[in-house]
Amino acid sequence: MLMTKERRPAIRTLRGWVVGVLQEAGAIHECEEHGWAKDKADPHARERAADFARREPPTGVSPADAVAEVRQELDSIGDTCPECPDGDC
Repeated sequence: MLMTKERRPAIRTLRGWVVGVLQEAGAIHECEEHGWAKDKADPHARERAADFARREPPTGVSPADAVAEVRQELDSIGDTCPECPDGDC
């Protein structure tokens, strides 16, 4: 008898979803050497991320809460890598 397993969602946490949205919108990128997320300080990319969160929040999360999570994550990400000398990445 063929048995199937229930598929896990690709993103397992709300934070993971938020980081993915921010990367897709171009609002953040990774330090190539250390992997830290860095804010690109692009207001258009920030707004694209918020718009996406508003239109397509994850299951069980209201659009307002999804936007709030996106904005909160952006506020926690700096524009320099803490491990790079003088923040030069």
